[in-house]
Amino acid sequence: MLKEECGIFGIYGISEAARYVYLGLNFLQHRGQESCGIVSTNGKSLYKQVGLGKVTDFFDEEKLSYLEGFKAIGHVRYSTTGSPTLVNAQPITGMTSKGAIAISHNGNITNAARIREDLLKKGVVFNSTSDSEIILHLIAEAPSSDLVQSCKWAFSKLEGAYSVLVLSKDMLIAVRDPLGFRPLSMGQLGMTLPEMVHTIVFSSEDSAFSIIEATKIRDVEPNEMVVISEKGLESHNITDRKIQKKQCIFELIYFAKPSSVVFNSLVYDFRFKIGERLAEEYKIDADFVVPVPDSGIVAALGYSQASGIPLAMGLIRSHYIGRTFIEPSQKIRDFGVKMKFIPVRKIIEGKKIILIDDSIVRGTTSKKIVKMIRSNNPREVHFLVASPPVKNPCYYGIDFSTRDELLANKLSSYSEIAEFIGADSVGYVSIEGMFKATGLNKNDFCKACFDGIYPTRIENVKKEGFEGEIKQLHIR
Repeated sequence: MLKEECGIFGIYGISEAARYVYLGLNFLQHRGQESCGIVSTNGKSLYKQVGLGKVTDFFDEEKLSYLEGFKAIGHVRYSTTGSPTLVNAQPITGMTSKGAIAISHNGNITNAARIREDLLKKGVVFNSTSDSEIILHLIAEAPSSDLVQSCKWAFSKLEGAYSVLVLSKDMLIAVRDPLGFRPLSMGQLGMTLPEMVHTIVFSSEDSAFSIIEATKIRDVEPNEMVVISEKGLESHNITDRKIQKKQCIFELIYFAKPSSVVFNSLVYDFRFKIGERLAEEYKIDADFVVPVPDSGIVAALGYSQASGIPLAMGLIRSHYIGRTFIEPSQKIRDFGVKMKFIPVRKIIEGKKIILIDDSIVRGTTSKKIVKMIRSNNPREVHFLVASPPVKNPCYYGIDFSTRDELLANKLSSYSEIAEFIGADSVGYVSIEGMFKATGLNKNDFCKACFDGIYPTRIENVKKEGFEGEIKQLHIR
């Protein structure tokens, strides 16, 4: 199972702005559960509340009441660079010559180590191990005294994936990297309430707008910096170079909610069509199609409809398990998976089952799920995957950063993978089939985790890259 990356949400021009961000972050909780935070401003000061855990666990009435103002940004985090400690919780804040600013970042900066080293040599002090802090220091280092120009200068120095919200006392700035790795949408609140006409909202996923009754205007484009201030809305390019966008295909495969429109594609439709394509590529005689919930459900629906094999919920997922739970002193084998999934014996026993999941990365969870299904005595278990084999690490914000941990890299054939996870057979949708089925232009997407072709230079971007410094300080 993959862990999600990060989610960002911001709003400009409404009283109790932080409460709207709080609601938006709740909707984006699937993108990160390790930490959360909100920074707001009343035009005079910035107010900050960040902490570990989920949004509803950390925030209460007292914290939300502290967050004054008409503008606010928020963040939910899963760490891909930097450990899950309070010092790495976002938004990150700092006082600069351009004034106090706050930053929420989704993505991974691939030249972070080199920039960080240069900044340290200049005497810059870092307070976290997150690559996101580099953005703050670059803005502070920029030669211009103007915040907009400083942001443009800073972001032009970065390589890799970043969708970012920058908040100052006077403005809210939304930025998307030139290749457009990560999604970022812009909406408007006020189609039903006249006093909110000038309220602008930003979110990692547009479906989060619905919770505050906002309406999507458009996506922030790759290479675009949108500035919202009392002057209105301005749009700037980060660079004048013409660059082919390389959007992250895993946003559609796994990260985003099925209700979201990401990179101009409804996520539900994308996953359904992948399921249909799997049925075309793998014609299996079976009694039931069983999705691995929740991420495999839509692809399983597509496979079921295309193949005529009925779908059955042979695995039930518990949605009430927290981040941690207490295990008996006598260890229970595969305890975590058993807490999350419950097999339905009546559906499985004596039947030929097709399991469908969104991906196999390390293979450990898939192996445990197949074992759980096997314990209910099926005749056969076939495992189909709604993505191509993940053979290469991701350096742009997904939780697999080393080649050695990837099952499809370690094992050379589908039969070996099937043997490892305990299935009768394993099949992945092909790269060509994925794009043919969905009608997307493969040149617009980063597929490095499948084909090993990275669209940027790759430097030292391991999650543990800056950990030694924090360990020396014993900061938690």
